[in-house]
Amino acid sequence: MTGAETVAVVVVTYNRADLLARMLRGLAALDHAPDAVIVIDNASTDHTPQVLADAALPGLQVIRTAENLGGAGGFHLGMRTAYERGFDRIWLMDDDVVPAPDCLGVLMATDEPCLMAVREDLEGHLVEKAATRFDLDNPLALRPKTAMVETAYGERARMPERVEVENVAFEGFMVRRDVVERVGLPDPSYFIFYDDVDYALRVRRAGYRIWAVRDAVLVRQLSFDQQHDLAGWKGFYMYRNLFVVHLRYGGNVLVRLKPWLLTAAVVVLSPLRGGRGEARNVIRAMASARGMRTLPPSSVD
Repeated sequence: MTGAETVAVVVVTYNRADLLARMLRGLAALDHAPDAVIVIDNASTDHTPQVLADAALPGLQVIRTAENLGGAGGFHLGMRTAYERGFDRIWLMDDDVVPAPDCLGVLMATDEPCLMAVREDLEGHLVEKAATRFDLDNPLALRPKTAMVETAYGERARMPERVEVENVAFEGFMVRRDVVERVGLPDPSYFIFYDDVDYALRVRRAGYRIWAVRDAVLVRQLSFDQQHDLAGWKGFYMYRNLFVVHLRYGGNVLVRLKPWLLTAAVVVLSPLRGGRGEARNVIRAMASARGMRTLPPSSVD
């Protein structure tokens, strides 16, 4: 790639105003200033609008949705907006990470179409969960993520300059516009969870490689040890979207059968673990996942 590329940061937020304020301050302190910051406010009901109004950030564009579109819908809208405005690169960001001052500069100096910043926690420990192996061919793998950057290297200093990854989080994922032209936009029907995994799978199936860049650091403000109630609404999306990934991208019939087997196992074991609520959730999730087997359009139109 020749010449100076433009870059837009896309941030999706919902009711986490204090985290968002820290994140925006981090963007303002970047050595390499982005050409635009597009914030999708998913109809927040806290003081997010005031945080955005007070932000001293050049190129800030706020899009407030009429309803909560979820992370998936927010990133779909944000990427579409950045693409339609003509930016060369699009950097996707959640509201609970803060980039190191040189993070964007490191990414922009890396001549690859698909990049991932590397996450650390507040104590400087490597917490990058992007998969170095995401196995959708082995029917015996209970979870497709069988290896990740964090477990493969332990510390960021032990990483090579670039590590190829097989899935991403929309916390520091960067794409060039030609990728969007070929692959399309994130699938908004996921609402939350696995929309980023789905997009990475589509990107890799289109022939692109994804590189985690060791020296492009994001600091995650929240820990990963938050537990979700599998009998609650988040549990429904966790089950459903995991099933969708298997139904869409499973490499063989046995892998595509795994959602059915998991559904049966959860129902049978529900008296011993999640109860009727989880059993109802997983049955609903399986029924809904069947309707999402068709891949989204591979275009921006």
